Amino acid sequence: MKRIIAPSLLSADFAFLYREIKMLNESEADWYHIDIMDSSFVSNISFGSSFVKCIKKYANKPMDVHLMIMQPERYIEQFKACGADHLHIHYEACVHLNRTIFSIKEYGMKVGVAVNPHTPVYLLQDLIQDIDFVLLMSVNPGFSGQKFIKKTYQKLEDTKDLILKKHSSALIEVDGGVNLENASLLFKNGADILVAGTTIFSNANPQKMIHRMKLGKTT
Repeated sequence: MKRIIAPSLLSADFAFLYREIKMLNESEADWYHIDIMDSSFVSNISFGSSFVKCIKKYANKPMDVHLMIMQPERYIEQFKACGADHLHIHYEACVHLNRTIFSIKEYGMKVGVAVNPHTPVYLLQDLIQDIDFVLLMSVNPGFSGQKFIKKTYQKLEDTKDLILKKHSSALIEVDGGVNLENASLLFKNGADILVAGTTIFSNANPQKMIHRMKLGKTT
């Protein structure tokens, strides 16, 4: 089982963004997680492709880009050009999901499908073999710092069962409310990747926090 930590830049200090990137470069973090919001699919606005391009100049780890936007198929080429390595699209936001998945692959990016807390994972059964990641939202998307939804543990188990049943190689990513207390249990229950923002960037020693989360230590 992998133990990948993907710090969410939504919680970084934007006034000192280069410093934050440098810190993550030197840490045990595996990826950069970047949330793109359009104020339509979620009630918030965050970064655009130009932000990804800026981060790519200094980052030395994969760019894990999460599109919380409607009609994400319109921006696949744009995010590839700006340096995205992984592109997550929402099940709820994409009408022609299969077509979009294969389009992302054609551009040489790994592809993930994100599902909101209310969306059952059995809906992914016809495409689980075609994707690289399942991104389970453990909060309602749009804002950082929300409380973890405990039903995610059952959803995590359901996702793992689906992957095994369909002989898929997809990895499971969990995003929202991830902290030191639940990280170990999430890894133990089948998560491969944890996205954490507030827990990491609000800590006095974010590098140490990343190390502890990877090891599953609560103290």
